[in-house]
Amino acid sequence: MRVLIVDDEHLARQAIRRLLAAHPDAEIVGEAASLAEAMEAIERTAPQLVFLDIELGGGGDGFDLLAALERPPIVVFVTAYAEHAVEAFAVNAVDYLLKPVEPGRLAESLARAERQLDRGPAGSGVIALRTPKQTVLAQPAEIAALRADGDFTHVFIADQPAVMIWRTLGHFEVLLPSPPFLRLGRSLIINRDRLRKVETPSRAGGQITLEGMSEPLILGRTAAARLRETLAGERG
Repeated sequence: MRVLIVDDEHLARQAIRRLLAAHPDAEIVGEAASLAEAMEAIERTAPQLVFLDIELGGGGDGFDLLAALERPPIVVFVTAYAEHAVEAFAVNAVDYLLKPVEPGRLAESLARAERQLDRGPAGSGVIALRTPKQTVLAQPAEIAALRADGDFTHVFIADQPAVMIWRTLGHFEVLLPSPPFLRLGRSLIINRDRLRKVETPSRAGGQITLEGMSEPLILGRTAAARLRETLAGERG
């Protein structure tokens, strides 16, 4: 995640830098001390998340910065003043941190920002599948299945190569709507709406065909049993 720190106090910027050092996924792409510097830095570095102080000294405040941006990045306000919280959330800030910032609260802010990034642009309904080299935007209906691979997940988008994401299957289980997404055991989630063929010749397992996938998915005993139970419930 690309992060910009905006605060008119050098020591405050350094404090955020020290806290972010414990989060290797957060890449600090720049700092700014004023509204004008922040505008330039956002245009130059295209951050995904801005830690933004409200009081920026002369030339405007944090709210002025957001009002001036056509498409503002995700924002976490960092301030010494609790009274601005309502106004901060009114402009869709993902969090509001009071100085001095505690490490646990900063970690919560990063997690909230990650969830918002994964949901894609606000109101779009898309899922952002981010790899080190690209971000693939997909509607949930376009996702045929997801298979766990340790801390990674292979996401099978209809009629496209699978995308390997550094996220657990549990992360996507929370993110995707159920129904139509159905978790079959520890390692597989399928889009029930794309299920076209089920072959379970024995209780030892089977395979399924999903629309948009060229090859069938092999099911183990637990996954096959879970699918049989679901289909039986639908028929009942």
